[in-house]
Amino acid sequence: MNKPSQTLFPRLDQNIGFVQNALFHSHDMKVRYFPFEETPAALVYLESLVDPMLIERNIITPISFGKGKSITELITTLQMEEIQELNKAIEGLLQGNCLYIIEGEDKLYTLKTPSQYNRNISEPDNEGIIRGPHYGFIENLTVNLHLLRQQNNVPELTVRYYSVGNTVPRQIAMVYMQGLSDPELVKKVEKRLTDISIDTCMSTGFIQELMEDNPYTIFPQHLNTERPDHTSSYLLDGHVVLMLDGDPTALVVPACFFTFYQTPDDYNNRWMIASFVRFIRLISFITASLLPAIYIAVVSFHSNVLPIQLFFTVQGTLTRIPYPPLVEALFLELIFELLREAGLRLPSRVGQTIGIVGGLVIGDAIVKAGLVSFTMTIVVALTAISSFLIPSIEMSSAIRMVRFPLMVASALFGFIGISFGLAMLFIHLCKLESFGKPYIYPIAPLRIGGFKDTFLRFPIWSIRKKKQGSEKNN
Repeated sequence: MNKPSQTLFPRLDQNIGFVQNALFHSHDMKVRYFPFEETPAALVYLESLVDPMLIERNIITPISFGKGKSITELITTLQMEEIQELNKAIEGLLQGNCLYIIEGEDKLYTLKTPSQYNRNISEPDNEGIIRGPHYGFIENLTVNLHLLRQQNNVPELTVRYYSVGNTVPRQIAMVYMQGLSDPELVKKVEKRLTDISIDTCMSTGFIQELMEDNPYTIFPQHLNTERPDHTSSYLLDGHVVLMLDGDPTALVVPACFFTFYQTPDDYNNRWMIASFVRFIRLISFITASLLPAIYIAVVSFHSNVLPIQLFFTVQGTLTRIPYPPLVEALFLELIFELLREAGLRLPSRVGQTIGIVGGLVIGDAIVKAGLVSFTMTIVVALTAISSFLIPSIEMSSAIRMVRFPLMVASALFGFIGISFGLAMLFIHLCKLESFGKPYIYPIAPLRIGGFKDTFLRFPIWSIRKKKQGSEKNN
């Protein structure tokens, strides 16, 4: 909200009264009166935002014992700025600065004294790796940019600051590599950032939702990461990174489908092992999205595809179930989702207990009660394990959503329904874009060279050679 500017008043109490009214006489606003060279003066600050030791050591002590010198000569260890507008001074007050106001002067002094309550730089819980650096971003934007500078200590690393939020502004940093990032991509990201109109931006989820190309899809179009090494690798590939002050998550754009199946461990291991693990992850996409639908289609319409011995085994487990396979699958999936949410929301030790109780006690009880079959329990358990293999939590949630319409289609039309559902899903993915980049590149549009780092991970020298060749062609 834009307010008319207000210059300083001639009297000290008028200036302090204006600041108190602007902050609605908040109780954490403190005023300490002590003169400067026998001229009435006061130090104003919010005790919840400042470091009292900095104020005592670097402001009060030099002014109290320094005689015959100006403010700039007395205070040399803090960042100081001279301001002539009270509105701008109040903005600095809310950022952790303190104000030193001297009566009769047409300017005041803002001194940078913010408190620092940062947590330790530790490895993110949801992005653990076996090899590589074991540290992650925290809630302090300056510290996060420091970690990125450590990874890419080159002058081409460019940072641009933006403010988002009309009522409560929040600082956002756009980071990219000059000469590696597409200038059109940088302009597009910058335009979408400046076009955001919202009261406040509480987390990177707000930015993600306000900047994505297609808000009506379950598939994520920004990659979330809390790892500096992972973020730096994407910066070197020409991506743009968005970071919000107060949030440890970095948003990487553009992001395609295969981006969500890549981890830093893919490049820390030998290429053959990394290719095998990545291929297993992509197989988990098929299992997590299709396995329940295939099972429902087989037992409902296409039981003749099963070997005769397996057919009798499956049919024997279904004789006691009083409702169709679709209802059985939805019931078991609902139970699993309830247990999963309970495990996430409860404390870690209690959450582990819930998982054990749900997996052993409840699972065994509902099978013995004849509510679900043994084979359906196995299918849902394999589906759940497959969804956990996906590195990105957002992509894992999207895949869990995909399997429900496929289950309904298979219960209505069998394999034909699954084929139709997969065709619709593929068409949807082909239409998606992330900041102008095709979502399922290099499949659509087809680029053979792009397959070196998608389904498999080719040797590093081969991937870099491919990227250098593409840069020369551009």
